[in-house]
Amino acid sequence: MSTQITFLGIGLMGEPMVRRLLAAGFPVTVWNRTAGKADALRAFGATPVANLADAVASADIVISMLEAGPVVGLVIEAALPALRPGALWVDMSSTRQSEALSFHVRLTAGGCRFIDAPVSGGVGGAQAGTLAIMAGGGAEDYARAEPVFAAMGRSTLVGPAGSGQVAKLCNQLIVGATLNIVAEALLLAQAAGADPAAVRTAIRGGFAESRILEVHGQRMLERNFMPGGQVKTQIKDQHNILAAAADAGVELPVTNLVTQRYEAIEDMFPHADHSAALLALEQLNTGHRVGAGPDQLP
Repeated sequence: MSTQITFLGIGLMGEPMVRRLLAAGFPVTVWNRTAGKADALRAFGATPVANLADAVASADIVISMLEAGPVVGLVIEAALPALRPGALWVDMSSTRQSEALSFHVRLTAGGCRFIDAPVSGGVGGAQAGTLAIMAGGGAEDYARAEPVFAAMGRSTLVGPAGSGQVAKLCNQLIVGATLNIVAEALLLAQAAGADPAAVRTAIRGGFAESRILEVHGQRMLERNFMPGGQVKTQIKDQHNILAAAADAGVELPVTNLVTQRYEAIEDMFPHADHSAALLALEQLNTGHRVGAGPDQLP
């Protein structure tokens, strides 16, 4: 394929996303602040470039998958002078809506284009190419990016620039709350004398069924807290949700409580999977624990 892609940020999500792009036949240049992570993708056909300006100079589409909005902003500022006129920057990181809007303004003022396109589906979705991609931008820019998105998952244009981040925050609001509710259900089952694994099986297929109950309910039963989505990332998302709510003038009382529960384990388990909501709940309930196995932690 002739579209030249540069991918910035080779982390837990970035690495499998690049591999999906390569498998689809796209030429991909990769850059990472820690160059060794980018170099590891050479074996799969990527072109690692250590200098940011050199990495983006020939790109038709630049994809960033970085830690947080401030990092994205710094990378955009550093890369902008080297970008081709009309280059499309697709930020797939999770940021605040206000940050995405500022990226849009900065890039369009510099003669480039912008889409915010955060994702849901975790590392497993990135590996399988089944990510849910929530895109905010113009219809023409989205049409340009859609074949690239198709290599990584299912994309939806949800509105103008900044709207992708709103959709992602709505997604994370539901994810964070549901993780905590599933943890409460399993702990209640165990404490009240039922088999929590059997309870999970019994309620699946009813109105309580969800992807969280399927995947993370099993993780909790196995006490497998090795990271997909991390506690520290969920906390960042929770804070961004509350910031968006404040900007919109609405109160989200349940989200406030969910945020507090994750903050309770922020210092102890920052890199654990966000299903470690169970660990926060067990701290409140001394002597009660789901399952008998050891905790699997990073």
